[in-house]
Amino acid sequence: MGCFQSKTSNVQSPDEESPPAEKPDLATGDPSPASDHHHHQAPAFKEYTLSELRSATSGFSADKIVSESGEKAPNVVYRGKLDNGRLIAVKRFSKQSWPDSQQFVAEAAGVGKLRHQRLVNLIGCCAEGDERLLVAEYMPNDTLSKHLFHWDKQPLPWEMRVRVAYYIAQALEHCNNENRRIYHDLNAYRVLFDEDGDPRLSSFGLMKNSRDGKSFSTNLAYTPPEFLRTGRVIPESVIYSYGTVLLDLLSGKHIPPSHALDLIRGKNVLLLMDSSLEGQYANEDATKLVELASKCLQSEARDRPNTKFLITAVSPLQKQREVASHVLMGLQKAAAAVLPIMLSPLGKACARMDLTAVHDILLKTGYKDEEGAENELSFQEWTQQVQEMLNTKKFGDIAFRDKDFKSAIDYYSKLAGMMSVPSATVFARRALCYLMNSQPEFALRDAMQAQVCMPEWPTAFYLQALALSKLGMETDAQDMLSDGAAFEVKRQNSWRG
Repeated sequence: MGCFQSKTSNVQSPDEESPPAEKPDLATGDPSPASDHHHHQAPAFKEYTLSELRSATSGFSADKIVSESGEKAPNVVYRGKLDNGRLIAVKRFSKQSWPDSQQFVAEAAGVGKLRHQRLVNLIGCCAEGDERLLVAEYMPNDTLSKHLFHWDKQPLPWEMRVRVAYYIAQALEHCNNENRRIYHDLNAYRVLFDEDGDPRLSSFGLMKNSRDGKSFSTNLAYTPPEFLRTGRVIPESVIYSYGTVLLDLLSGKHIPPSHALDLIRGKNVLLLMDSSLEGQYANEDATKLVELASKCLQSEARDRPNTKFLITAVSPLQKQREVASHVLMGLQKAAAAVLPIMLSPLGKACARMDLTAVHDILLKTGYKDEEGAENELSFQEWTQQVQEMLNTKKFGDIAFRDKDFKSAIDYYSKLAGMMSVPSATVFARRALCYLMNSQPEFALRDAMQAQVCMPEWPTAFYLQALALSKLGMETDAQDMLSDGAAFEVKRQNSWRG
């Protein structure tokens, strides 16, 4: 029987050495498939009528306000929905802002030309009468400020904080490359999370503030020294503000840069760290991020690094690049497709990511799906080698039954190396053990190996779906569930026939 081609067949077995994957250089701003996707997802910039935006926001209703400062803010941000169903964020400036409508539209159109997967892209504006409004993509998962300082269920994990630092550095580098080097008041409110849980930099900060007041609305303790001296924002001011965001990420609270620098100089780095992150990071990684913050917060603008340096410094600190942001953050993400109509109990358990139920079902099923298959488990010649193999299987099965998943991985790995014809069940069981040990990438590879052994075995597809869900690859997971269900139907029909 020919081997069914898996949608994830480029993933190798954990026993094989993986060649480095070819990835686009995001540091240079070259579009990756993800960036390309977002590039096409954001519509072209256009001018909206006031009536369109009034309709989209239910007449600028107070219950549509999403800016955390609420109605007291001079500029209010509303959630809206266009007639085509697209969700948008609408920023409404105060009456005194932007007296010159042409200047406003020209500035907005300039920012609107920028398109990048790390930016909340600006998709339109409106300048009618005294009204000045900007329209951007809607980000449904709150601001960095909310996740760092006002979290409800769990603090933002270390790996996600490093990802925020990296993605925002990428956004700033892209703006630099597009000759948009000034970003006003970079802070934790300017970083928002999209539907995938990925952090993006608000494009509103790229707009000149005109007569809207200060370029820095935050506490003076967080303002770049040169702005206090001259009242001007320069590109190096943005790096200083990036340093204050790094302090927020490291500490989980607002720490004035001067106080943070005193702690850093006194080698009291651990006093700076958010206590909720204990055990999540290597001390040398934290130290590197603290040192980067210190470089960004230098009082002399010329002593601060550039955006390329930020990317180079933060990139190596990412240790879980393959895990989706919404998984790291514990956010629920809507399924990309409707679940297949017919799923077996195992399929349903995998769909809801119930590892305990999956374990119970695999335990009850045993090796019966492989009955009749030619494998090393049915040897009749009792050689010492076969006896050792059977003992290894026995110990692995006992560890699996007793939920000693680390030992089960060891025994099953040894067993897989001894068998000339591999067992799909062994790979399936080891896949679940890897999932229980939070190693979904290894689980996916084992589930695929099980599929190679038995190309139409629903269990192999269901376990791949479970591993893909754990990795945040929801669309692929749904495809695998559908394939598993299809083979389930085929199998039942053959039994009936």
